[in-house]
Amino acid sequence: MKSVLIIDDDQPILTMFSFTLENAGYRALIAQSGAEGVELAQEEEPDVILCDVNMPGMNGWDVLWAIRSDPQIAHVQFILMTGNTRDITPRAGMEVGADDFLAKPFGQDELLKSVEARLHRAEISARLAQRAESELRVSLRSTLPHEFFTPLAGILGIVELLRDKNAQVDAKELDEFLADIQKSGWRLHRTLNNYFTAIDLESSPASPEHAPSIDADRVRRAMEVGVDNAMLRHDRQDDVQVSLAPCALRGLTGDFTVLVEELVDNACAYSPRGAPIAVTCTPDGELTVRDEGRGMTQAQLSTIGAFRQFDRKKYEQQGLGLGLFLVQKIAERCGATLSVDSAPEEGTMVRVSFEKS
Repeated sequence: MKSVLIIDDDQPILTMFSFTLENAGYRALIAQSGAEGVELAQEEEPDVILCDVNMPGMNGWDVLWAIRSDPQIAHVQFILMTGNTRDITPRAGMEVGADDFLAKPFGQDELLKSVEARLHRAEISARLAQRAESELRVSLRSTLPHEFFTPLAGILGIVELLRDKNAQVDAKELDEFLADIQKSGWRLHRTLNNYFTAIDLESSPASPEHAPSIDADRVRRAMEVGVDNAMLRHDRQDDVQVSLAPCALRGLTGDFTVLVEELVDNACAYSPRGAPIAVTCTPDGELTVRDEGRGMTQAQLSTIGAFRQFDRKKYEQQGLGLGLFLVQKIAERCGATLSVDSAPEEGTMVRVSFEKS
């Protein structure tokens, strides 16, 4: 039986709505305050929450924020309701994470239709999540072993060779072996770092309003480090053109480095050596990375996610396929907007528009 939690400080409303829902075959849960509603939601994990906006103490906005901040119940369908439609609009409710909006007074049919629509939406989301989880398992099976064991095999193989008493290695060969060990070590380090960064970003709700202000010089230095890391890793110093204007932004210094590094790394990986890559940031906080590589189709763009690589069988690639996923999540954490324009065989342009501090 599907459950609906009703949160309202008006007892007659609670009685009427619970009666309507129970007669329609739902299990009705009631709470007469926002704090009580959040506690009950955490205990019962209802399928739908119906919450009034105007309540003393913890109001509907506070309840919505608390629900969306709790990973255990953040997915629950949330319907806001209010009689103050002049100051509170459906758009305002949707912008802060509500799934639907009901203006009081409304009838029983409207209530039931809204609940049914939210449950239908939840079922579709669950099916899509199961499909994505299945695809993720397949992707992980094909990428994780390769990305973890390939550099390890390289390191262990060289160490075994160097320990062989019969091996004759001159100074030049030794230097090359040590360089290969270092390269494999850094590849493994980056793989593990990106893996745990992705897990952290996925499990932590974005709170851009709490992001600190970073001065212009620190932002530019952080972005420059990201560019340098990527182009040195791919040996593309002659291809990357950089123009970063000073701009104070909201976010974490390390996030700016990771975001730029992943964008430039993707541009290097998806474009041939010698093709230009342009990295620019305007004084208004608009970062763009443009390449003239093989590009992506609209279908591929619509399925950007963690541990996903495109055409891996066709093209030799390194990495877990986390690049644009990390960029997407970091942009959310900074309160930035992300757009990707790409076409097969024409290249890709990624634009990140930050909020200035």
